[in-house]
Amino acid sequence: MTNEPRREDIEWLDVWIVDGAGTTLPRVLLIGDSITRGYRDEASRLLDEKASISRLATSKSLGDPVLLEETALVARAYRWDVIHFNNGLHGSDYTEAEYGAAWPDWLAVLRQCAPQARMIWASTTAVRDKTNLCVLGEFNPRVNARNAIASRIVDRENIRTNDLYSVSEPNPNYYADDGVHFNAEGVRALAERVAASVSRCL
Repeated sequence: MTNEPRREDIEWLDVWIVDGAGTTLPRVLLIGDSITRGYRDEASRLLDEKASISRLATSKSLGDPVLLEETALVARAYRWDVIHFNNGLHGSDYTEAEYGAAWPDWLAVLRQCAPQARMIWASTTAVRDKTNLCVLGEFNPRVNARNAIASRIVDRENIRTNDLYSVSEPNPNYYADDGVHFNAEGVRALAERVAASVSRCL
C-alpha cells in the first residue's frame, strides 16, 4: 500500500459531541460518513434518556492516515461506552486490497483510544443507479467486496455487526435522488436499526 494519500476534490470532517460538559448517560460515538451524519439525530431521538449520542462523520477513507488521526482525536477525548463504526463509501482510488490492509491499524487506534468501549461495526449501505433507483449502481460491487473484507475481520476480532446493507439493498424507496443518500423514510429505517443495535450494548 502506498503511503501517499489519495484525496477527493472536496473533503470534510464533521464532529458533533453531545453533553460535552458531562452526562450520567452512557456515551455512544457513531463513526462514519454522510450516511452516519444523516441518521444520528433520529437515532439520538430514539435513544433519548438511554444514551448520549455523538458523531464523527468524515470523507476520509481507510488507507488515508488522516482517518486514524481523526479517529484518535475524538475517540480519546471522552470515555465512550459504545462505538458504532463504518467506513466504505469513500476512497474509490484505494483498491479493496489496500482497504483491507488498512483495517488493523484503524482497529488498533479504536482499541487504544477507547479500550473500554463495546464495538459495533456497521456494514456499508448499498449504492443505487441515480437514473433508476431500482437498479444497483456501478460502485455497489465494491461495496459488497468491502463489506465482505470487513465482515471477515470483525468476525475474527469478535466485534458485533449491524447489517445496514440488508436494510438498504432491498428498499429503493428509501433513497434520495442521488442513489447514495437516504430520504426521510430511509433515514428512519437506518436509525431504528442503529438504535436497536446500540441498545443491546448498553
